[in-house]
Amino acid sequence: MAEKRTELTELGEFGLIDRIEKQFSLQNSTSVKGIGDDAALISVGDDYLVVSTDMLLEGIHFDLSYVPLQHLGYKAVAVNVSDIAAMNAIPEQITIGLAFSNRFSLEAIDTLYSGIKSACENFKVDLVGGDTSSSASGLVISITAIGRVAKNKVALRNTAKANDIVCVTGDLGAAYLGLQVLEREKQVFLTNPEMQPELEKYEYLVGRQLKPEARMDIVYELADKNIVPTAMIDVSDGLASELLHLAKSSGLGIKVFEENVPIDSLTFETAIEFKIDPITCALNGGEDYELLFTIAPSDHEKLKNHPDIHFIGHMHTNAAQNVMVTKQQTVVPLKAQGWNHLR
Repeated sequence: MAEKRTELTELGEFGLIDRIEKQFSLQNSTSVKGIGDDAALISVGDDYLVVSTDMLLEGIHFDLSYVPLQHLGYKAVAVNVSDIAAMNAIPEQITIGLAFSNRFSLEAIDTLYSGIKSACENFKVDLVGGDTSSSASGLVISITAIGRVAKNKVALRNTAKANDIVCVTGDLGAAYLGLQVLEREKQVFLTNPEMQPELEKYEYLVGRQLKPEARMDIVYELADKNIVPTAMIDVSDGLASELLHLAKSSGLGIKVFEENVPIDSLTFETAIEFKIDPITCALNGGEDYELLFTIAPSDHEKLKNHPDIHFIGHMHTNAAQNVMVTKQQTVVPLKAQGWNHLR
């Protein structure tokens, strides 16, 4: 009888990560946090080194028919810096693994690296090494980011407390709508190459998709106000998914209010244009790279007037109850339907 084959899609990305994590235990005293957070923690004196790796693959994470190489280089760095920010840490170095096929010229690689350089300058990180290889098809970029945080300032996913206030930065859903716009214009072009893409109206959304920013500004501002988030994660796979990560990791439940979820007016209008519920884009769109974090109620006063930090809910003790209160005051369960790399 043939051995049963398990498809990776059955397990999903997070199921696979959990399965791998269970097979490994930390052997070195300096290895403080392994798999299971935005980044790993390595003990170095009074600080933690914070290490995170992200990979971007052509055809899976980006489409070069509408993604400029310069923007791609910038984004590849930004998404890694975002993971460092999510640990309340400061990024310092990156290494890059790059594989490309022979359809890429030297000039194309120079353009990619000009975007990487721009991000390095913006986020004040040093490119300190990496590896290059040929690829049978397409472009692969793998970046490892290294940061640093004082041990008493680190923010993990699993340390939220009951009654903590749930905060999110910026606005949500724009990157997802930007992707929908780009995909639509691509289809129009394929149907009629004479047609010019109509992107001007959607500049903000397209920019959020092609050239996201890691919210290091928030990390610095929290430090200035002497606030250490009780827990934190970046919004890469959709707000709902990240809320559930915080709740599960902390062994708590979470309650958020739809009316408090920040959605830009252009995001809202474009969602309606595409016949998508705007809150669905915010909850499940992904790639916003905003910061989702919890604070002690005593810190609310310090942040209540911040124009770019939104209080969307709170943590509570019932770990089985992760819900959103709609604008109609209906209580609905939170479900993660965001990006799954193995789907």
